[in-house]
Amino acid sequence: MSLLPLSQALEQMLQELPTPNKIEQISLDQAANRILAEDIFSPINVPHFDNSAMDGYAVNLQNFSINQPLTVIGKAFAGNPFTDEIGEGQCVRIMTGAAIPKGTDAVVMQEETSLNNDGSVCLARQPKHLENIRQQGEDIQQGQLVLAKGSKLDVTTLPLLASLGIAQVNVSPRIKVAILSTGDELVSVGNPLKSGQIYDTNRFAVCLMLEKLNCEITDYGILPDDPIQFENAFLKAQQHAEVLITSGGVSVGEADFTKDVLEKRGQIGFWKIAMKPGKPFAFGQLNSEDTDNKTWFFGLPGNPVSALVTFYQLVQPALMKLAGCSAEKIANFSPNLTAYVATPLKKAVGRQDFQRGFYRVNPQGELEVKPIGNQGSHIFSAFNESNCFIVLEQERGNVAQGEKVTIQPFNFLLK
Repeated sequence: MSLLPLSQALEQMLQELPTPNKIEQISLDQAANRILAEDIFSPINVPHFDNSAMDGYAVNLQNFSINQPLTVIGKAFAGNPFTDEIGEGQCVRIMTGAAIPKGTDAVVMQEETSLNNDGSVCLARQPKHLENIRQQGEDIQQGQLVLAKGSKLDVTTLPLLASLGIAQVNVSPRIKVAILSTGDELVSVGNPLKSGQIYDTNRFAVCLMLEKLNCEITDYGILPDDPIQFENAFLKAQQHAEVLITSGGVSVGEADFTKDVLEKRGQIGFWKIAMKPGKPFAFGQLNSEDTDNKTWFFGLPGNPVSALVTFYQLVQPALMKLAGCSAEKIANFSPNLTAYVATPLKKAVGRQDFQRGFYRVNPQGELEVKPIGNQGSHIFSAFNESNCFIVLEQERGNVAQGEKVTIQPFNFLLK
């Protein structure tokens, strides 16, 4: 069977996966990293009133000449406005953020004024109409769309909503994800190793990434190469999770019961991708009588680099879709750039390659990238010094020094 190109695999998954149809209303202080389930329109103007952008003097441009001293008739502070009328030859001392006094149409910054002995003020130049005035609704107008459905609520968006006085938001529920690893050779981190055993870093790494994606995680731990226990885990996931992620048991030569159990308890969407590392990646669905609560299956390879790369490239956008992210954000979960390669790259035709690399701006002001370490699917340490994937097309061969390549800077998931 021919290998499925990565782009087709991702497109197929995103077409099959549903968008969430449930909504939770939560307070703003609990909404960090949640996905907005509705459009939000501003209930107020921002700024809410005309106010001063500077410490200085509020003037009426029609009521004085440049050589005329102005009498200071009062002061305006943020939260304590000046409420009297301003007359000819008068001005108001004003502080940053204070409401613009009625009848004034410019603010002269204090550095451009001189104070006379009698307390009057002279201006160094003629100000312009509305100079140093933040106008009502200049930032956001009442009724304006400020955040679209599918937006992530974070340090840039939540303060925006707070500035509008919005205390509660409707969000999509967090995704319930069950994870497990399979393999008689695996040992949980913290336990001593016996002969022939290795630590289960895949499940540990997946948990860390799921936490960053704000999922609810149920850890089924390590299962032995036993099809009965594996099937029981599938049945358990069907009852309690929307997503089941496994690590190991999907490669040719490993125990084939993963595929057997999935065929028995669900449907296989695809099995094996034309990518390196990460060819043995599986996607499918577990059977459920409740069509509104399906459990989706993602089978990661056993090699640690392969598991991380396939999670990043395939599971990450899939979980974004299930979480309610907008199509635009899913399509740009990890934007591509173009860089010159600093050293030759080895590449065999036939699979899309994701090599770990480090990019920088070179002395000529151009983006330049170099591969980091051995690119074997078992060499995890190279991630520690990398900041991007070097993405080499499926039908591309070896790359010479100085050629242009596509790079994918790591997003928040790997930073």
